[in-house]
Amino acid sequence: MVEIQFVIPLTFGYFFILCLSVYTLIFIFNHHEKYGVKFTIILNSLTILNSAMIYSTFFFISVIFFFAESINILIWKLSLIFGFIGLMLTSLIYAFLKEFKKIPYFPFLYFMILFGLIIGSFFMPNSILVSTEFSKINYTFNFMTGFIISIFLSSFVIYFFYLSYIIYKKARNKAVLKGLIINTFIFVLSILMYILYIVSQVWIFRELHIFSLWINLTSFCLMLVKKPEIFSELTNKIYYINIYHKSGILLFSYKFKTSKNEVDSTIWGNILIGINHILSEFVYTKDQIEVLQTKNSDIIVHYDSYGFAVVLITNRKNAILENLMDNFSNEFRKKYKFELTEIQDLNKLINVAEFKETKDIIEKNFRMYL
Repeated sequence: MVEIQFVIPLTFGYFFILCLSVYTLIFIFNHHEKYGVKFTIILNSLTILNSAMIYSTFFFISVIFFFAESINILIWKLSLIFGFIGLMLTSLIYAFLKEFKKIPYFPFLYFMILFGLIIGSFFMPNSILVSTEFSKINYTFNFMTGFIISIFLSSFVIYFFYLSYIIYKKARNKAVLKGLIINTFIFVLSILMYILYIVSQVWIFRELHIFSLWINLTSFCLMLVKKPEIFSELTNKIYYINIYHKSGILLFSYKFKTSKNEVDSTIWGNILIGINHILSEFVYTKDQIEVLQTKNSDIIVHYDSYGFAVVLITNRKNAILENLMDNFSNEFRKKYKFELTEIQDLNKLINVAEFKETKDIIEKNFRMYL
């Protein structure tokens, strides 16, 4: 009777998360330009593929079907391995939300050592045993294997809370983080349930673990589908936006609160415009995006056929910024079409005060970065 009570919800939950993960991966593939840099797309896709499809499949098969003792233990061990890989992939997402592409070597070295010890313990005799009492498949761990796994999982709980605190502290728009923080608590709850399962050897905590994990994955998939820009919003920073006339004269400059002192937008903007004059004389460049990378930033330039260039300095280029620059250029051109036409002649006197309302257009188009 106990078995039937959980077979149906487990089956429903498994197929639900499987279908949702497939849909999310297809959505990410078809709308990849909304997620910013490609690395974010790959990391999120791998996390969903691993946790929602591979780990969940091994987990589901190992607790629902009994083939033979050795086969079931092998499948259960595979579920553990892919579950731990999923933890490390998720921690990478959190680490990059904290600071993009800067892996904190000490925590991951520590996790890799523990992961290696766990794999090694799997080769010990009777490290994991399986029983089928009361028609319920249950797995028990010997002391050494259970102890190492418990330390491994407890360390991740502490690490996720630490990263969440740093991300929340650094975020420009803390309201955006509500979903992420709630998701973190649900994710940590699933880890705690697994620790309780290892310590108590009671199967009910195992089921509570997978249900809370599937709730977490559902929330994560919905976030990726409904708010794909959240990863760029949390991690991308814009330092300056400058608008230049084709003569090199600065029409308008906007400094964001996240700007760094080492970024000199005027110098970089003049260098870029100067290079463009020499190579293409501006006339033959239409709706073109070019990027110059420095140690601390990416400088993106959008040239417009009306004789102006938008120079944006950011911590890294992505497709979202390019689209926003394109939208901004269209609005800027539409609003100042008369003024821009008037100053097509390089000998014409330029009154930059005429472009003072550019601030409103910038804040409208780039409000997610303010």
